[in-house]
Amino acid sequence: MQPRWFVRGDLDGWAGLFIDNLIQLLLILSLVPPVCGIPSGMVLGRILPGAALSILVGNLFYSWQAHRLAQRTGRNDVTALPFGINTVSLVAYLFLIMGPLWQKTHDPDLVWAAGIFACWAGGLLELLGAFITDPLRRWLPRAALLSPLAGIALTFISMPFVFKIYAQPSIALLPMLLVIFVYAGKIRLPGHLPSGLLAVLLGTLLAFVFRSMGLAPQPAEVIPVSMGLHLPLPAFDKLLSFLQREGVGSFFAVIFPMALFNVIGSLQNLESAEAAGDHYSTRSSLSVNGLSTLVAAFFGSPFPTTIYIGHPGWKGMGARIGYSALNGIAITLLCLLGLTGAVLRIVPMEVTLGVLVWVGIVITAQAFTDSPARHSLAVAIGLIPCLAGWAALLVETVARSTNASLETLAAQTNGDLVLSGVFSLGQGFLLTSILVSAMTAFVIDRRFISASIVAMVGSLFSIFGLIHAVTLTAHSSQPITGWWASPSFAAAYAATSLVLVGLFFLNRSKPCEATHP
Repeated sequence: MQPRWFVRGDLDGWAGLFIDNLIQLLLILSLVPPVCGIPSGMVLGRILPGAALSILVGNLFYSWQAHRLAQRTGRNDVTALPFGINTVSLVAYLFLIMGPLWQKTHDPDLVWAAGIFACWAGGLLELLGAFITDPLRRWLPRAALLSPLAGIALTFISMPFVFKIYAQPSIALLPMLLVIFVYAGKIRLPGHLPSGLLAVLLGTLLAFVFRSMGLAPQPAEVIPVSMGLHLPLPAFDKLLSFLQREGVGSFFAVIFPMALFNVIGSLQNLESAEAAGDHYSTRSSLSVNGLSTLVAAFFGSPFPTTIYIGHPGWKGMGARIGYSALNGIAITLLCLLGLTGAVLRIVPMEVTLGVLVWVGIVITAQAFTDSPARHSLAVAIGLIPCLAGWAALLVETVARSTNASLETLAAQTNGDLVLSGVFSLGQGFLLTSILVSAMTAFVIDRRFISASIVAMVGSLFSIFGLIHAVTLTAHSSQPITGWWASPSFAAAYAATSLVLVGLFFLNRSKPCEATHP
């Protein structure tokens, strides 16, 4: 049997996946200029074409992969893996790498190059992870992998966009609640209409009506439209020039965890697809995921790609092989013809944010529901460093906006808000979240030697400045990199490691009490 490339359900699947990817593009176009200082023209002419090419490469491969699986198995119900820009990495790179660098340098070319470097390094790690990550995934408790993701989802995905929504409730609140209600209640809309699309259409209508009546504010700025042919152009020169700079190693405190989460998340999505009946090669699926991210970096996009969650949902919708290819082609045409700005002229950004808030809520809830119940405490503890990272960003933003000195604020608020502790915990918070979650989960399971190993890794991270090593200057916090960057934290983690070894010897004759699920 020769499988069909397209069926009726592929149109429904394409509509949902296209809206998901379109929201990422609108997010890039609306946030990169104000957060990173990169002009809108550069976003439309250089970043989005590169992003589109990376999406196209992945979507075409996963459609071909599904067609091959259907051909080999003789089945007509094979569904391609959903694929697109990684929302969590997008937000993390924007707010944790590119945005802070813009505030310190006000050099858009340097900020763009830093984003390209982060994407390239993350792609290499993802490609490597296709071969070596599975043993790490089996050893680390799931709480240690999901808690940092939940922390980012709660603080850097949900909260900033909730604030934007509540700043424009007349046009944005109903679309957000609609998305949450439909997804949470598993409500089926007429004609399999994607709830994201319905929210966007409804919000756009509300914006037109309320702005015409003067009940909603007009857009603060008009997004430029740059219609025409924008071909992806190589950005090797930006990458090479940034690699020659000092201090690039400090970015790995963000890049490494995000790459790890991307690979682990993709593995889990492959498991989800297998549970739905579609068994795909792990190595080839993850390799193309990493290669697509490298394509993004090589052609000027700072934003990684990923295999999306929800394969069973697309399958249940009737999507099969062609919806993935359709999405790649549609997104590529949209970006290469410069139409993204035109879409944002019509669709207010605020009405699309409900989908991102929902993504953040789901990831946060998943950290608790998908981890063993006995590890819920480990998940909760892992959220604390992420909250500190978000608090540090808020403090730094307010200080910079009011032209206040962080050094002065730290001295004046020492009794009420210990800023040195906020910034120490916030620096490298993703790695710290993994460490404290893993140690707690291992101790709950009486795996004291494993917890001791994690504590010693924390000591090494502190020595080299990947976590906790920061100094406050007048208007910003500066990470300290290099040997012996944070000796006090290194000593504390080393002492913790020794204590855990002692607990192992004290408890090895006692039965494990953590046998409940």
